[in-house]
Amino acid sequence: MNEDFTDASILIVDDEPPNVAVLERLLHHSGYGNTRSTTDPREVPEFFAEEVPDLLLLDLLMPRLDGYAVMDRIRRWTGSGEFLPILVLTADVTDEAKKRALAGGATDFLTKPFDHTEVMLRIRNLLHTRKLHLAQADTNAILERQVHKRTLQLEEARDQIITSLAHAAELRDDETGRHTQRVGVASWLIALRLGMSEECAELIGKTAPLHDVGKLGIPDAILLKPGRLTPAEFEEIKKHPQVGADLLREGSHPLIETARAIAMTHHERLDGNGYPNKLAGEDIPIEGRIVCVADVYDALTHRRPYKEAWPEKRALKEIQDNAGAQFDPQVVKAFLGVHPELGE
Repeated sequence: MNEDFTDASILIVDDEPPNVAVLERLLHHSGYGNTRSTTDPREVPEFFAEEVPDLLLLDLLMPRLDGYAVMDRIRRWTGSGEFLPILVLTADVTDEAKKRALAGGATDFLTKPFDHTEVMLRIRNLLHTRKLHLAQADTNAILERQVHKRTLQLEEARDQIITSLAHAAELRDDETGRHTQRVGVASWLIALRLGMSEECAELIGKTAPLHDVGKLGIPDAILLKPGRLTPAEFEEIKKHPQVGADLLREGSHPLIETARAIAMTHHERLDGNGYPNKLAGEDIPIEGRIVCVADVYDALTHRRPYKEAWPEKRALKEIQDNAGAQFDPQVVKAFLGVHPELGE
């Protein structure tokens, strides 16, 4: 090995000044210039507060605080993923001492009096291991940052795809394409008002704009017809929830599952008279019940090819009058609570 470890930080802890002097002299002659020492193990916390060393040279048999106690405290001072090599240098030659030291956190073990060449080789090997560990930690940190960045990019791309798909469906009967955005914001606020977590509310807010993605499968002659639909034409319109759910059938990600549930159930009614499956009450997923209110209110208050926009008061009365029949009363209550924010 040709690596230079002479700039490494080394801490010597030994209650015998002659032992400390020998180690300092050996380290100095080998070019190690960043060496600190103490004969009082109680001072170790102060050294660690200033700088965590790259290597600890530690005696075991010391008054007031022995080496075992020092190692026990070091485990609490250093991070769980940090590798701090500890070379125990002790006059205790028993197997029990060696086993206890290694079990307590020591990386290597030498008995006094030690061979000077051997101790310097052990020190070099431990510093090499420390360097490899730090390099691996740096590599892991870089990889984590790269993964995080890539994850954010994928999430951004996913959100853009959702937005584009929602607009593609909505632009066919909403010239501004803002209906999907308004329904998304309203659904998010309603979910929060209902006491749902930030994560769940955000999930509903992101996927609510896909509620009418099934309109992509409805002919323009029906979807854009400026007037009342015939019964046959309305039956075609009623297919769009199923078409939307079919378009979103691939994938088990919570985003896709929530979008699929919303697309399928946002035209169901609490009283069971909705479509396509005539679900009733709590059989309708909460996200479907939320989007149902947000969608109807926005549709009422904005112009469509087949209708003019309703005044706000009339639309609000329609929502309130249908609580318990078409709409979940708790969702209506939450909607009325956040309604003032929608204009913002």
